[in-house]
Amino acid sequence: MKIRARKLTAAQARRKTDPKVLRCSSSAELEGLTHFIGQERAVKSIDFGLAVKSTGYNVFIVGAQGSGRTSYALKSVREKAARMPAPSDWIYVNNFDEPAKPLAIDLPAGQAKKAEEDFTKLIEELKSVISGAFEKSSYEDAKAQEISSFQDQISKMMNHVREEAEKDGFLVKRTPQGFVNIPLKIVKNGKGKKEFKELQTDEFEALPRKEQKRLKSVSDALTSKTLEVLRQIREKERALKAKLSDMEAEICRTAIGPYLDEIREKYGQTKKFAQWIDSLERQIVANHTLFIAAARDESGEVDFTPYKINVFVGNDPKGGAPAVWETNPTFYNIAGKMEYESRQGYYYTDFTRIVSGALHRANGGYLILDAEELLRNFMSYDLLKRVLRSGLLTVENLSDQYSVMPITTPRPEAIPIKTKVILVGSYYIYYLLREYDPDFPKFFKTVAEFDYEMPRTPENEWDMARFVKTTAEQDGCLPFNKKALAELIEWASRLADDQNKLSTQFNRLKEYVVESSAWALSEGAKSVDRKHVLRAIQEKRYRSSQTEEKIRAAFAEDIIRIDTDGAVVGQINGLAVVSFAEVSFGHPARITANTFMGQEGVINIEREILMAGPIHNKGLLTLSSYLGRVYAQDMPLTLSARLSFEQNYGGIDGDSASSTELYCLLSSLADVPIAQNIAVTGSVDQFGNIQPIGGVNEKIEGFFSYCLARGLTGSQGVLIPWQNERHLMLNHDVVEAIRRKQFHIWSVKTIDEGIELLTGCPAGKRRADGTYPEDSIHGRAMAKLKRWIEKSAALSRGQKGNAPSAVSRERKQ
Repeated sequence: MKIRARKLTAAQARRKTDPKVLRCSSSAELEGLTHFIGQERAVKSIDFGLAVKSTGYNVFIVGAQGSGRTSYALKSVREKAARMPAPSDWIYVNNFDEPAKPLAIDLPAGQAKKAEEDFTKLIEELKSVISGAFEKSSYEDAKAQEISSFQDQISKMMNHVREEAEKDGFLVKRTPQGFVNIPLKIVKNGKGKKEFKELQTDEFEALPRKEQKRLKSVSDALTSKTLEVLRQIREKERALKAKLSDMEAEICRTAIGPYLDEIREKYGQTKKFAQWIDSLERQIVANHTLFIAAARDESGEVDFTPYKINVFVGNDPKGGAPAVWETNPTFYNIAGKMEYESRQGYYYTDFTRIVSGALHRANGGYLILDAEELLRNFMSYDLLKRVLRSGLLTVENLSDQYSVMPITTPRPEAIPIKTKVILVGSYYIYYLLREYDPDFPKFFKTVAEFDYEMPRTPENEWDMARFVKTTAEQDGCLPFNKKALAELIEWASRLADDQNKLSTQFNRLKEYVVESSAWALSEGAKSVDRKHVLRAIQEKRYRSSQTEEKIRAAFAEDIIRIDTDGAVVGQINGLAVVSFAEVSFGHPARITANTFMGQEGVINIEREILMAGPIHNKGLLTLSSYLGRVYAQDMPLTLSARLSFEQNYGGIDGDSASSTELYCLLSSLADVPIAQNIAVTGSVDQFGNIQPIGGVNEKIEGFFSYCLARGLTGSQGVLIPWQNERHLMLNHDVVEAIRRKQFHIWSVKTIDEGIELLTGCPAGKRRADGTYPEDSIHGRAMAKLKRWIEKSAALSRGQKGNAPSAVSRERKQ
């Protein structure tokens, strides 16, 4: 019988890269990589998204981690931002009318910091300028003249009151309680002259009642006149204060005018800022005494914070637009915050403690965020959507929204935000947002998909070598010779699990570049050779291979039983892959099958005890459908079968063992033993066609390692689907064993091809009458199924013959 399974050669087990095609002897001779390779679709999508100015065309970059998605986003955004004009600076200043609502003012790029410096200098200068203006003799003389004039007027008015009182026989006297009117009496002194003396209380009481009444009436009239004069004095005093205040204000305005005019000339082009400068001037004039006090007292206790400028966002006028990458997108890192200072147990803040967030700093440019980190931080994603929707952002505290008791805090004026947002995330995050957030498609209309692989063309191999050159230079690594470059290119193909592809997981490839150089340096080499790359691959695997070694030890010590010689009916070696983190390795798995007469069909033991996943169960049902198609076209399928993955305690999933299970069932049905020196992997459809599977390299290497430990016999090997031939990038030791014919790989297209290789018995071709040759696998299986049907029918007839008839039952009754 001619075996139809195709035996593969060593050249087919690993696609080599000829170092000669690299056209160099060392990476040092190559030019560095200046463009991004393998992501043409993503590059076009990103460029499109960055170019569109319309609302909602923010970009979501999706792809596998390590594919260079963030690196390219940063590079692309920074290059584009550098060609754009720098956006406005933003400052916060004190709102003199409503201090709890600081004002936001935009200035041309680069002016915010200068304005802060100029206004700080201005306030310092005005302290001495204002103080000096009020120390001039002209001010003191004018002030003294006004006060002297006021005092003269007061003196005349009071003298007039006293004279009027004396005419009426009273003395107006000032006491701590105010002015009082005291009646006078005329007496003669020692010289016989008349004098006025105060009338004592007992003397007043001794006067006739009529006289007392007259004196009281005169006193009341005098009091009214005195009060009127006092009212006029107060008015004159207020007028004096107003006049002095106006004089001081005019002196202050005259003194500070030239300085503020200079500021206006420099910053007055911004209308809002010019209005605030006018408001500032009024405040300085109204509070000029603070400046005088500050100039005379060097203790620094006078607070000039209200006159400061808070540089909220400053841009370099020659630096282009901002490109901000926020690695920790918390609510406050994105939205900004109010900082507080503890003062004697109280928390204090003001407009100078308003700190900008990433959205503010990226205003007029680009903001790059990791989507998963954004979702992980409370309220960050909601904040981002709110800003994209409204175009405005104000600095607020989360406690303002979620505190049980409202707290009085500043309410800074909102700033208009015009930022292109670039989110970077996995497919899982992308589809999650698409599915559950109806707003997401409105705000992120551009999607850039990063591929995890690229075609293995000569151009891309050349670019991969240039990538090694660039990485080596950036990380201070040794140059790579051409054999080392070829080995790395082959490893990139292994990471892609495809002979015709190269992996675009550049972060992982970079690790191998760095580690290969490290091993070369440890040997004192001047360049990296192929052996150093191989060692880097081996050592990296060794550092994470403890679990793999434990499992291999269990096989080697026969704790887990596997046969690699002889032939057994209803037993086959399947292959499984274990994956965790970045580690994947394969190992054999013994699969057994028992078939017997019955009508339960094929039952998988793992499925019955809920250890099998849905994909594995699908494969089992497909297998059952195949049996019905082959054997039950002209008769019922009277069959009970049990399948089991022996010594499996961790559960299984996937359909890559469905063909293996089918081979095992056919062996049991046909009573034909299966060679145990061949392990099998592959999926099968309902028509018996073999389908490709994943992890083919790990599976082959896992079985090879087990056979190597027991000793290679030259007959051992692995049966794989024919479609997986292109995915073979096996380790060098496996390829070498294949070259020496110590180990083999076969590929098949159908179940019939595979069963013939495994049993050495022809599968059998269906005849026109629906039968198969008797000495074939299908002929033997069908013969057994027919015997079971006949036995089942005979048993059924016997049971009916032994059953009592209705007449006999009546007689017994």
